[in-house]
Amino acid sequence: MTSFTATYSPEDNKIRLYASSRLDAETYARVKEAGFQWAPKQELFVAPKWTPQREDLAVELAGEIEAEEMTLAERAAIKAERLDGLAHKRHAEANAFARRADELSQAFHMGQPILVGHHSERGARKTQERMHSAMSASSDAEKAATYWLYRATGVERFANMKSDPRTRANRIKALLAELRDLQRGINTAHAALAIWDLFTTDEQIRHALGNMDTCKIWSNYDLYYKVDKGEITPADARQSCIERATLAVNGPVRRRWIEHVLNRLAFERSMLGDVPHYDGELTPVILQAFAREQGAEVPKCTVPHAGVFRLESPVPLPAHIAPEASLALSEDGWRDLMQASGYTVPARTARRVSAKPDAVPLINPSQEQAEQLQTIWNLHMVAACKGKHSAAKPNSIYSTTQTTYSANSKGDYAPFKTIEIAADGRRVRMEWQRQERVRSGEPVARIRISTIGAEFYKPDALLVITDKPTKPLPIDLDTLEAAARQAAGEEEAAA
Repeated sequence: MTSFTATYSPEDNKIRLYASSRLDAETYARVKEAGFQWAPKQELFVAPKWTPQREDLAVELAGEIEAEEMTLAERAAIKAERLDGLAHKRHAEANAFARRADELSQAFHMGQPILVGHHSERGARKTQERMHSAMSASSDAEKAATYWLYRATGVERFANMKSDPRTRANRIKALLAELRDLQRGINTAHAALAIWDLFTTDEQIRHALGNMDTCKIWSNYDLYYKVDKGEITPADARQSCIERATLAVNGPVRRRWIEHVLNRLAFERSMLGDVPHYDGELTPVILQAFAREQGAEVPKCTVPHAGVFRLESPVPLPAHIAPEASLALSEDGWRDLMQASGYTVPARTARRVSAKPDAVPLINPSQEQAEQLQTIWNLHMVAACKGKHSAAKPNSIYSTTQTTYSANSKGDYAPFKTIEIAADGRRVRMEWQRQERVRSGEPVARIRISTIGAEFYKPDALLVITDKPTKPLPIDLDTLEAAARQAAGEEEAAA
């Protein structure tokens, strides 16, 4: 009678079956159907990864699953030694074929040709063929030796890579993602049960089956059509969805998957070392991030009392955190739970400093200041038109509401814009200097302007928002106006 031994290795997440003798046809078919593969060099059956079904079969055959005694590194060393032996064997064959080719080549020493028509021609050609065959065999054997050496090196490199801290950290991230996926299925099932508690009439059930996502209500894709054709009643369809969702919540298979992932996480974290106890300031944001990583559905953290944090979710929290949808613990309790779950609070990263200069304040000037600045702009235009054939055209301020401004200030050709002004009251523009675009001045404030009715030799119209509070401009308008009048000339300014 065949006896079995089953082992599991958390390093590679594989179940191995050791049989004392050849399996009968029925047992072999069951083992193969479960996904076990025969490893002839190791003389065992190995499953590529753990599943509840494979675990059940291994327990049924062996009675229990023991810990694998051979580590991944030891197994890799054995395989590398075997491959290295194959490489040496092929290298020896390559040398033997090379020596044989060299011996056969002596028949053509010093370039001895094949004498066509001579009685020695047939033998010479046979010798030449054997020489070429030996040379080809030597080349093939040398290539095979190189290949097996490469495989041996790759096996050891792979084992070292699997135990590398960075690789292990990435494996932990993958396991956390798997844990969240499993918990998300339970969360969705809870939400589906809540939906079916509300939808009880036939009309409501038909509406849910025909208009809601099948994943959210745990329905089969063809359930609506069966109800529509009368193959099944709405009440039976509702009951079918409830049973599927209930199985997802309370079913043993998903729970076993979650427990298995948690055990693998514990193993991987133990190999990286103990998780540090968080001693920094505990905030609701930190606890919400912890709960989300563990698979909680939209967690919300509050502080009902000093030193107590309450974590809540619309559905029950993950089972390894709490059996209900709410959990209140003290600060020390949360720190211990995070450490037990292997959670490390990520360090705060410094915000990247923007290369752009800091924006100057946006100012909505008063009516008086707006008129005075508009006068200065008009005087600047008068001074700019001196000695030209065209005369300057004065402009006046424009008043509007915030709603109107927002609706007409989008795009490059919008009638309303926001500009920067320097301390001299002039608009700051981008100019070319020595093949480089630079600002014409240092901005001190931003203001709004209107380009409605824009013409040549006519300045922009300063815009005032009537339904927003005003602020004074950070420039000396009186001094600027006096300088502008002097530059434009009192006579022309009066005209």
